[in-house]
Amino acid sequence: MNRRDWIRATAAAAAAGFAPGFVGCGVRESGSGVDPEPTVRFPGKVEMRVINDRPPCLETPWRFYREDFTPNHAFYVRWHLQAFPTSIDLASWRLRIGGNVERPLELSIDDLKKMDRTTIAAVNQCSGNSRSLFQPRVTGAQWRNGAMGNAKWTGVRLRDLLKRAGLKAGAVDVVFDGLDEGPLPGVPDFLKSLKADHALEAEPLVAFEMNGEPLPALNGFPARLVVPGWYATYWVKALTKIEVWDKSYDGYWMAKAYKIPANPRANESPDRLDAKIEPINRLNVRSFFTSPDRGSIVVSGTPITLSGIAFDGGSGIKRVEVSFDDGRTWRETMLGEDHGRFSFRRWKLEWTPTEAGERKLLVRATNRSDETQTADPIWNRGGFMRNVIESLAVVVV
Repeated sequence: MNRRDWIRATAAAAAAGFAPGFVGCGVRESGSGVDPEPTVRFPGKVEMRVINDRPPCLETPWRFYREDFTPNHAFYVRWHLQAFPTSIDLASWRLRIGGNVERPLELSIDDLKKMDRTTIAAVNQCSGNSRSLFQPRVTGAQWRNGAMGNAKWTGVRLRDLLKRAGLKAGAVDVVFDGLDEGPLPGVPDFLKSLKADHALEAEPLVAFEMNGEPLPALNGFPARLVVPGWYATYWVKALTKIEVWDKSYDGYWMAKAYKIPANPRANESPDRLDAKIEPINRLNVRSFFTSPDRGSIVVSGTPITLSGIAFDGGSGIKRVEVSFDDGRTWRETMLGEDHGRFSFRRWKLEWTPTEAGERKLLVRATNRSDETQTADPIWNRGGFMRNVIESLAVVVV
């Protein structure tokens, strides 16, 4: 992505009415959730709903969730800091690994590609996906449901890199830094951390490919952290530095930002905020309709196929159910191909409508840990982790 392309894209965003942001995504009213809004096409992407233009926060169009894997050119975008990389010289780019290690490393992209590689299918979902639907409203990026995507990520296991560097005794946290920077010196750099035990598990990757192609510029080229089953705040993009600490990391983006109530549903009351909070971590269970479209007209007595997606934080989806009577009874759907416990799981169900008028359909998923979606939506101050039972309205004629 060159500077000329970027200037053209940001100019288009400005023409559509999006003013430059400062740090993070600006708050924007999302209206009813179904009315059309301006879209902008950024370099390497289809036209996408713009939450913010600088740094770019772009939402995946819903039609692309009808595929098992979200195409790279439609995969949502979320950067936190205004000065993010729009061009990278691979000849000089290095991934530096240091801190509490025996052998500090500087690895080129070719060095990474020479190591044993692995591929994992995993959902990347913004912590604030669906934030615009919280009532009462909360501040932050006003995403609808499109701040998520599923991809095949290819790269090197994080633990292989750490073993090559040689962790010293007493390793506590592993801290990750990307190439994005704040517009002013006082803006905290976007650094995230994992506990050393988690970093040494089999799943976390330093990925350099997405769906069999190099990472798109807007999704973290040339390499990014992939933390399957965890919210995308940990998936640091344009990764450039990994540092092992012999104590707990307490930077802004861990100690202050992305905190949730420390209870099973991350739920609290606007009138009584929980005193005990913790960093956001594992995805909760969700499911959605992807077909037919909201507001579709269907014919009474004619069978149609309902379909959608479900996912969770790694337990795996056990069943998905649909209700046609406002949740009084539920019908189990047929699950599609299992691409792994961190991936979207597709579902479908044949339905023959028999009563004319508007019908509201409901969907809920249950994972193998028996966690499920509930009818009562959660609320928390950050607008994180929404997983209410989703609905779809259609008209039967």
